[in-house]
Amino acid sequence: MAGTANGRSPRSVALVGPYSSGKSTLFEALLEAAGAPVKRPADPRNRPMTTEIRLGHASYLGDDWTILDCPGSIEFAHQTSAALAMVDIAVVVCEPSTAKAPMVAPLLKTLKEEGVPHIVFINKIDTLEGSVADILAALQGYAGCPLVLRQMPIFEGETVTGYVDLMSERAYHYRKGQASELMQIPPEMLAEEQEALGRLVETLADHDDALLEKVLEDIKPTPDELYRDMRKDLLDGTIIEVLLGAADSSAGVRRLWKALRHETPDAAETAERKGIDLSGPALAQVFRTVYAGHTGKLSYARMWNGTITDGAQLGGTRLGGIYRYANGELSKVPEARQGDIVALGRLDGVPTGATVSPGATPEALPFPEASPPVYALAVKTTDRKDDVKLSGALQRLTEEDPSLFITQDQETSETVLHGQGEMHLQTTVDHLARDYGLKLATHKPGVAYKETIRKAVHEHGRLKRQTGGHGQFADVKIDIAPRHRGEGFEFIDKIVGGAVPRNFIPAVGEAAEEATKKGPFGYPVVDLSVTLVDGGFHSVDSSDMAFKTATQLAMKEGLAKAEPVLLEPIHHVTVYVPNDFTARAQRLLTGRRGQILGYSEREGWPGWDEVVALVPEAEMHDLIIELRSQTLGLGTFRKRFDHLAETRAVP
Repeated sequence: MAGTANGRSPRSVALVGPYSSGKSTLFEALLEAAGAPVKRPADPRNRPMTTEIRLGHASYLGDDWTILDCPGSIEFAHQTSAALAMVDIAVVVCEPSTAKAPMVAPLLKTLKEEGVPHIVFINKIDTLEGSVADILAALQGYAGCPLVLRQMPIFEGETVTGYVDLMSERAYHYRKGQASELMQIPPEMLAEEQEALGRLVETLADHDDALLEKVLEDIKPTPDELYRDMRKDLLDGTIIEVLLGAADSSAGVRRLWKALRHETPDAAETAERKGIDLSGPALAQVFRTVYAGHTGKLSYARMWNGTITDGAQLGGTRLGGIYRYANGELSKVPEARQGDIVALGRLDGVPTGATVSPGATPEALPFPEASPPVYALAVKTTDRKDDVKLSGALQRLTEEDPSLFITQDQETSETVLHGQGEMHLQTTVDHLARDYGLKLATHKPGVAYKETIRKAVHEHGRLKRQTGGHGQFADVKIDIAPRHRGEGFEFIDKIVGGAVPRNFIPAVGEAAEEATKKGPFGYPVVDLSVTLVDGGFHSVDSSDMAFKTATQLAMKEGLAKAEPVLLEPIHHVTVYVPNDFTARAQRLLTGRRGQILGYSEREGWPGWDEVVALVPEAEMHDLIIELRSQTLGLGTFRKRFDHLAETRAVP
């Protein structure tokens, strides 16, 4: 696709925000306002949750755009992070609710840290209860720089029916599905409008000496001066512009389009922000991988520089098609130019996050890492002959979704999916059934319990069999003793005088260690020593096998007498929550046999705490579900194995 008529390269915007904020509705409204056909659900209340990035291409007032509708659930946050690493600007969509303001905190922090310019769009403004000032105050606590209100709502009774644009000082009346209609600023709002404009100008003047001089001299700046300063400060990350609207009725959507058109940096500006050398070869970065039916593997990528044509060699693979979503349908195009976000066909061997170029292998660009998993499910096929098919499907799924992890637990003999929450893994299981025809049974993963012993015992094992010809004979006397936690297994040879020939002693050690694989409770036994102190042999009937059998008999009897105890894995857990929920998090952990080690402010997260505790693995399975249910979906944690501890809990 060539550049637009005004010479601009295509630009891109990501729509991000909490679940239920209305991003998908806004995505469709923006496409509709740009003249692209969109299929809206008959009843928006029954709209399925967005669990993957939706891509849309549109042209607005001669400019070409890619819009990325990102999942709102924290369980699919890695896709959102990947999208934000690719776009020129982000729109943070939120509801007009002070109670839900904390839900945007992680997004605002990510955007600030990554330096992505962003606008806040307060959606569903027609449902506003209270004041916009209250919403702004609630949001400001989580923003890394001042929020600048660009519009004031116009009320008829208690309903928002339009807005005043402070920078142009014009008023507009919302019209459902149409462009807003120009109107006079209501006389009763004039004084309030001037006060709001004054606050806007003062905020912008903090970063512009010329504008500050005008403020001090009481000279009113022109709209063009304000537009220029707004864009500069937005791109510098020193302010966040705030707009209002209601996407389901297209209210404020065209005003948002115009703000995007003016404020969004060009692709070259974004590339420079990311440190990309624009004098170098053509360069693209893959941010999402999808295996899609008839088209095969599709690698969604942002073109950072130059042009890539169909059939080019990328990452050692011949490109098998370049696709755009024109009018909501996948359509093939001959090339991709700087700024484009496209789907690249059949790039086998090129992983998500890879940087590719038709020339030599380029230096890899940074790409977001997936968060550590917080939820797990053990899975198995309902038909054993599908096991090989499952292995291949899971490999593809981890390529599509870097936040999904697969382990083969040797101790519990389970295939375990690890991810970002219950919904994330259920979506994965549904994906396997729908697209791979794999029906899976799921269950809570087993806990890798261990056993140990509390007291030392002396045990005698003797084998004597005569079956005709050579018999079997071995006699061993062993001491079994506990060791300190974490010291593992130790075999000690104290044979003197040849009571057990040297060539049979290794067999005793091997059999003793083998016997620890399954103790009296059925779990591996750890942290003990076995000492061979005496024994007897027969010059003809003794053998390695005889000594192994005698040792196993002694170990089985001895372990049962040595006061065996069950050990459970204990994890070191750090829970992160807004400080309004710290007490809840502590109660949740102690209710799961957790030992609170302390809590403190979360570094770099104003208004957040971290709670540190030791929690048994058996209590961790659905911790994230309950934690999120009690923290507006915001709570999360990191964990690591800490130690094994005695338990009275029944597995």
